[in-house]
Amino acid sequence: MSNLVEVGKTNELENGAMKEVLTEGREILLARVGDDYYAADNRCPHMRGKLSRGKLEGTIVTFPVLGSQFDLNNGGVIRWLKGTGLLSKIGKALKSPQPLKTYNVTVTGYGVLVEI
Repeated sequence: MSNLVEVGKTNELENGAMKEVLTEGREILLARVGDDYYAADNRCPHMRGKLSRGKLEGTIVTFPVLGSQFDLNNGGVIRWLKGTGLLSKIGKALKSPQPLKTYNVTVTGYGVLVEI
């Protein structure tokens, strides 16, 4: 059974910004793009690094270490590893691409709520 948990206020994030939120024992990445808010696991499914330390371009978040990219709309993998050389092939062979878990977001008044 899921429940809505308030993870922030609408005035806490600028357009194009993201931050880490700890709630219900989870690390959530909260991002704002225009008037829309997105939530996903904050840990990259490949190396488990914090995506909130990465870069947000539109709804695409890039993990700063390996360049993995995910679409916050649905968690889809845009790029699993940066590059096309031997290290990239080995990395993909060791761990195949996995989507990023995303969460439904509801905005009520000034509250940003995530369905956990």
